[in-house]
This record gives sequence, structure tokens and C-alpha cells, in this order.
Amino acid sequence: MDLKATFSLSLLLLSGLCCAQQGIDHGPDNEILEEDLTQTILRMNNGSKDTLLEGDVWIPKTRNAMKCINKVYSCLWPKSANGMVYIPFLISTKYDNTERNEILCAIKDFEHKTCIRFIPHAAQRAYISIEPRYGCSSLLGRIGDKQVVSLQRFGCIKRGIIQHELLHSLGFYHEQNRSDRDGYVRINWDNLHTYLKLNFEKKITNNLNTPYDYTSVMHYGRTAFGKNGKETITPIPDSSVAIGQRDEMSKIDILRINRLYSCRNHM
Repeated sequence: MDLKATFSLSLLLLSGLCCAQQGIDHGPDNEILEEDLTQTILRMNNGSKDTLLEGDVWIPKTRNAMKCINKVYSCLWPKSANGMVYIPFLISTKYDNTERNEILCAIKDFEHKTCIRFIPHAAQRAYISIEPRYGCSSLLGRIGDKQVVSLQRFGCIKRGIIQHELLHSLGFYHEQNRSDRDGYVRINWDNLHTYLKLNFEKKITNNLNTPYDYTSVMHYGRTAFGKNGKETITPIPDSSVAIGQRDEMSKIDILRINRLYSCRNHM
């Protein structure tokens, strides 16, 4: 059995050990914090010295990484001849076993539902390094070299956040920034400081013939970047629609992966 097949089997075995339970975010006094995915990400990234677009998309200074910004899915991971997309990755040894298992459980969903296969990094130049740096953040798309997905301990190790950042690394933007968002949400500009309005700029996106998804793990919550916690994103025409779920990839998130990467056996 080759390395790729062995790793796939290990992920399947892992599902019986940890994946039934979501990661739990404990505060400084060990209380469980009830907040949406956006609130957690922005709280964890508050004070970061990195340049972060939309709160968690890391903007590095290297030219090869910048090429992926503001383009339509220009930095995809390559497909193999067998139709699979193999993405080499490393998980830092600074995580404990529970944290490592939670990361692997979040990765397992990609294995089950798409043609994406995260495989152990060997000598590949392009790979993802999952590290407990400051906050929860990721580059956008494949840059062709080592790229860090930051998942800080005691805050970012939750399935929804892990998958959110990995979806950025696959080339996906936030849902509320897609090109047709004005037909589905209203951005309350008066509730935003001027210097934060750029986080709500629409992107030129390929929406892959999929509907706007309020349930996407890539959709930020109602109060993202709001002045004093005011509402910045309001669903329309039904303002009561829930947004900003924190659990895991939605069905449409998965559909988009399969369409973007032409996962024919999973569509």
C-alpha cells in the first residue's frame, strides 16, 4: 500500500475516534464562548501584525503570493492523472494530540466528499504548513511554495474555522464578497468605520453556477467589523435568515469544491 493510500485509510480510521465531537473553544476561565465563526476569527486575529484582508486572508509581501489576490480562482492546486487533487501538508508538533486529531477530522471531510486529498508532505515544494501562529488566517489559493495556515491554539481549533481557512487555501473568497451579493445581503455601510469598508468590497468571482449560500462556512456573521457590535450584514429580503454558522462546510461549499476542481465522481 502506497503512502497516499495509507494516509487515506488513517483518516477513515480516525473518524471513529474524534470526528463526532466539534472542537470546543474555552475562554480564559474555561467557560465555553458562544459566538459565531466571524466573531471568533476576528477576536483571535485582533492585534495581529500581519496584513489581513477581510479579517483573515493573509497578504504577504512576496510577489508570487500576491498574484492570487483579486483574480478569478487563478491559483488552483493541480489535478493528478487519476483525477485527484493531492495537497501536501504538515501539522506542527506544537499541537497536542487532541488538537491534531481535530485538525485531521476537519480534513477528513474533504477526503469523503471531494477529490481533494491532503497527503503528508515529503519533498514537494508547494505545500500547506498548519501552524499555531497568531490568530486564524490563510493565504488565498496555491502560491507554489510553502504556505502557512495559521490556527492558533485555544481558539482556532474548531472544525468550522479549520475548514474555513483551508477553503481559502483552495482559492475561495468569503461568501459576502461574491460578485452578486447585493441581491442577497445589504451591507450597512454606516455601521462601519471608513478604514474597514474595504473588507466588504465585492470581488470578481466565478460563482460556479451555485446559489448564494447563507449557510456557507465562508459567510461572515451579522456584526462583522461593526462599530460597537452593530449589524453590518443584513440578509434580504428576509432579514431573519441565519448567517455566520460555525460548524462545518455546507452542502454548497462542497458542491463548489467539486465544480471548481472538476471532481467528476463527487458531483
